[in-house]
Amino acid sequence: MATSWKISLFAPKETVQDALLAHEDVLDWDFDIVISGREVEEARPNDWVLEAWVPRNPTKADKAAVQALFADGAPSLEVEKLPETDWVTESQKGVDPIRAGSFHIHTPDHPPLHETGITDFAIPASQAFGTGQHKTTAGCLAMLTAMKKRGVVARNIADIGTGTGLLAFAALDLWPSAKATASDIDDVCAQVVIENAALNGLKLGAGPGETTMVIADGMAHPLLQSRGPYDLLIANILAGPLVELSKDFADSVPPRGHLLLAGLLTTQEETVRKAYSRVGFRLASRLVNGDWSILWLRRRSLR
Repeated sequence: MATSWKISLFAPKETVQDALLAHEDVLDWDFDIVISGREVEEARPNDWVLEAWVPRNPTKADKAAVQALFADGAPSLEVEKLPETDWVTESQKGVDPIRAGSFHIHTPDHPPLHETGITDFAIPASQAFGTGQHKTTAGCLAMLTAMKKRGVVARNIADIGTGTGLLAFAALDLWPSAKATASDIDDVCAQVVIENAALNGLKLGAGPGETTMVIADGMAHPLLQSRGPYDLLIANILAGPLVELSKDFADSVPPRGHLLLAGLLTTQEETVRKAYSRVGFRLASRLVNGDWSILWLRRRSLR
């Protein structure tokens, strides 16, 4: 497996979050460079680090691209050569199981709970995101559970930006007679979803209780369009794409249909909500998990 490097820049929380927002607006970003931000440690919530993983020894251009995300001058950076391994897999090894809503998410290194009323999903560390550990994914699991308790009925589900397939699988667990379509822009996710379905004893296919996987950019795929409209559409992606896709999602969700949005910081919530209000959605409920907002929206009825 190829060697990779990590670039780290330490700064206050707000500064790192501003840099993450700036990254969304870079049209010619080199997608070989993967970035994220996090707390340095729980006891120091205002001390954050922006990390960038690069599949090569970082060039001056690579470093400059990351530093340019900081509007008022970038902090000094550290460059670390990583072992010859998959950094995503390694970063997720040993993570503790989580409970979110009616779900228990764990890696195969941890045992299932086998607890009444709780569904266990084994999601290995993998090349795709969406293992349940991120606050947005956990928040979606909690919101899906709340939607079910509040009487939402879903017969046709889409999970856009599915990653590991977890949210599609969870939705089908709550609405077992529904059919689900999972999509992602990343080719690697197709095999990841297949493997995770097999690991959890779930069916792939086009019928009730089954998930169909497709590689697509947003809603731009004939299969996604032909299988709609969706009375429950889930999109745990990023704020920028959520705004850009608002019209496409509105075209894919019927009146009184449900939309679950995540991947947006609380500071981005107003912008996202305005975009969806303009295309006919209203807020049904919201959940805040750390710095992240999870939004349940409903499509307004036609009059």
